Amino acid sequence: MKIIYTADLCDIFISDLQVAKPIGFRNFGMRTNFHGKIVTVKVFEENELIKEILSEDGNGKVLVIDGGGSDRRALMGDNMCRIAIKNGWRGVLVNGVIRDTWEIAKLNFGIQALGTNPYRSEKTKGGQKDIEVQFADIKFTPGHYVYCDDDGIVVSPKEY
Repeated sequence: MKIIYTADLCDIFISDLQVAKPIGFRNFGMRTNFHGKIVTVKVFEENELIKEILSEDGNGKVLVIDGGGSDRRALMGDNMCRIAIKNGWRGVLVNGVIRDTWEIAKLNFGIQALGTNPYRSEKTKGGQKDIEVQFADIKFTPGHYVYCDDDGIVVSPKEY
């Protein structure tokens, strides 16, 4: 995977991009620079649909999880990251919290989230897949592209 920096994209293509408001996303995996085609899921404090999606082929894709920004239950942990890696996902962006960060830090995987909470999510299969979601003042549209690194998050309708 080629490395593309969000700052470089903003210097060259700013009129084509949406730039996320810096609301506190942090990198947790070893891969701190990742990008790919957007797949979306909207859930609230439950993660069975996330697990189902990450079990699918993720080659060239990033899963954008809109968890409503909830910090009460972790939407992912190291086991789900391992499922994602096995299925070729480039990374995950979580508008919510995760857990098992000591293990996730050892994985060659891109994951950004708002924080951590050791309390696991509900094990129900609620939620919506492949819909436009909005947080951090930008819209994440399935099929568009997201670029994530330590400087921020950028969304584009096309791949660079």
